[in-house]
Amino acid sequence: MATTSRQIDVALLRERVVAEARALLVELGNTNAAGIVRATSHLERDLGLGSLERVELMVRLDRAFHVRLDDSAVAKADLLEDLATSAASALQRELEVEPLLPKHSGAPQARNSAWDFAAVRNYEPTSVAAGTIPGHAAGVPLAKTLNEVLRYRAENDGDRPHIFYYEGDEAREPVTFGELFCVAQRVAQVLSERSVAPGDTVCLMLPTCREFFYCFAGILLAGAVPVPIYPPVRADRIEEYAEKQIAILNNARARLMITFDRAERVARLLAPRVQTLRGVVNANELVAAKPKLLAPGAMPAGQAARSETDLALLQYTSGSTGDPKGVMLTHANLLANIRAIGDAAGITQDDVCTSWLPLYHDMGLIGAWMVPLYFGLPLAVVSPMDFLSRPERWLKMIHRHRGTLAAAPNFAYELCARKIPEVELNALDLTYWRAALNGAETVLPETLERFADRFARCGFRREALLPVYGLAECALALTVPVQGRPARIDAIERDALSAEGRAVPVASENCDVSRFVSVGAPLTGYEIKIADAQGHDAGERREGTLWFRGPSATQGYFNNTSATAALFLDAPPADGGAPWVNSGDRAYWADGEIFITGRAKDIIIKAGRNLYPHEIETLAARVPEIRRGCVIAFAACDAKTGTEKLVIVAEVREPALLRDPERKSEVCAAIGAEVFGGISVPPDAVELLPPGSLPKTSSGKLRRAETRQRYLAAALGRSDGAAWMQVSRLAWAGFRERMRSAVVRGGQAIYGLYVLLVFLASIVPTWTLVKISRSRKFSSRVTRAGL
Repeated sequence: MATTSRQIDVALLRERVVAEARALLVELGNTNAAGIVRATSHLERDLGLGSLERVELMVRLDRAFHVRLDDSAVAKADLLEDLATSAASALQRELEVEPLLPKHSGAPQARNSAWDFAAVRNYEPTSVAAGTIPGHAAGVPLAKTLNEVLRYRAENDGDRPHIFYYEGDEAREPVTFGELFCVAQRVAQVLSERSVAPGDTVCLMLPTCREFFYCFAGILLAGAVPVPIYPPVRADRIEEYAEKQIAILNNARARLMITFDRAERVARLLAPRVQTLRGVVNANELVAAKPKLLAPGAMPAGQAARSETDLALLQYTSGSTGDPKGVMLTHANLLANIRAIGDAAGITQDDVCTSWLPLYHDMGLIGAWMVPLYFGLPLAVVSPMDFLSRPERWLKMIHRHRGTLAAAPNFAYELCARKIPEVELNALDLTYWRAALNGAETVLPETLERFADRFARCGFRREALLPVYGLAECALALTVPVQGRPARIDAIERDALSAEGRAVPVASENCDVSRFVSVGAPLTGYEIKIADAQGHDAGERREGTLWFRGPSATQGYFNNTSATAALFLDAPPADGGAPWVNSGDRAYWADGEIFITGRAKDIIIKAGRNLYPHEIETLAARVPEIRRGCVIAFAACDAKTGTEKLVIVAEVREPALLRDPERKSEVCAAIGAEVFGGISVPPDAVELLPPGSLPKTSSGKLRRAETRQRYLAAALGRSDGAAWMQVSRLAWAGFRERMRSAVVRGGQAIYGLYVLLVFLASIVPTWTLVKISRSRKFSSRVTRAGL
């Protein structure tokens, strides 16, 4: 690309960006790419490029211009020309350092020394031979609360680095165990000064950042209960986001909200509609605040005794707006599950954890942070956005920190297997990674195979892949497979499972096959029962509902008696033990291991057969025009036939397709053919939507129930309007709530003044007359009249 006097030909650069986008769309199956790609094209609305496709496009632009585009600018880009602007800025920075741009060749070189492990810290983990599991770590066995764990680590490992936080490729100063406790104590005291009392709930609306760890620990030390919620991400969905969070905050009876700069305005829009909320505070200000000097003999925050039965966390599960479900987890629940995880994973003092998982999600909060905190392990962490923009960052952290433990949902392994550039693999060493846990969503056999095959050259061992199962109602984990062997995949007859609920191993190559991945056996101290419709044990290789019980089972949902009642068995267990908890998942036993087949509420019953949404969605996504991971299958009641009908809703890659009835019909027919060919049942209805239309949870999972509701209400794909309109409506709703509160308070004040005036107008004359009267009879009459 020609440059003169260090000036960049922006027009030529814009053309190159358009050409790269056009080439990507052609590869993705968009046959009209040449006609629809313009510099002013909207990445998602016009081109159908979601977060995963952006990763691919960004990698291509990095290679094309031999620079590294700014992640945040790419994440915020709406139009292709925004990417061109980002590329121009990156090139300009490059020219300031190296004026001769053409001397670069091949893939971009990593120039940032922050990835140098030795430069980040002096601490080096003891080497662990690949595939070995040394003696277990002791953790803090006598601790009864997380507060005691925090204090123990500060007193015994105060100078040891604990959290290595990366912002993009930049490593920040590590946080030691001692610093974590010290700052958390200050936060706890400031919270106490803000009238946060033990037992109050405090909302954390924070992204992955150092302040999250300080504030979460500070809330615990103050004796309060943290309530993590996800921060706003998309401006065009701000109204939908606000309604969900308002429902959660009201249900949790939040006393205070802790947020960050970019979300503070949104937080203040929510505040007027949450009656219990007494304030919104910026996390940076909270961490930097200087608490008041304690009076002589006063007890510092965090020193007051806390009970193991006290609430330690309210973890809100993905649910509908009107019925938020906050899983109540005590200190005892969390510590029991953490210890069981440590035992199952064979955690040692030589382990090193890495994570990109969001901290508002149980897998990131409990699995990625609380487990290493309890066992005194180092944790290298990067934000989810930084991972999604460049998935190789996660694996680079594992390489640099010699990471041994890391967990992620299935899509993350798929993203790494498909999107990390080949050149990045040459410098990766994944030999030390002994436990790659895969959970939180359906584990696909194909993903495990692709990931293991792709990264074998980097020293990754197939035996390290550990498909696991857990749920928030159990704190986090419930099952873990045996280590040291490849993941077990069960191939069974599809018809026998869907029609009879029997998991029959495939005996002939001619059978239609369903494949499920083993998630192992229950953790030590936990029990699982696969129950039939009558609540009895279903037996070996018979599908049923998964019930569980154990030391970390929740006591129910906070402030939600109806949902809590549905969570437990109606009758006490016959063995007199703890009550069984309904997981809501379908599964079967086979040779002492559990195989999850799907969510009970999502299974589609059609013509006497059980159809599994994830299978249907995988089949539909094979059609080139459909966006992978953006398909939802569900059942809707068909009044004419008296049975359920199979509905598929999918996002297309190319929005222009929806304006062409002929092409739209062809795509719907192709989806029907793929589904029928796979499960021998055709869909009854196929709905196509533009990119970004399907509702998702905070952790990126598709919302089947909400999609079904929108389908029944004929509201699929309906836009909420421009971001400014949504913000205006939120502001108006907040203003109305403030005015309503002001009118109520004003009415109360006026009524109080009225009562006072009436009281004075009657009591003063009555008292005066009684005082001067010498007749008891007269005084009695005056008093009665006054009253």
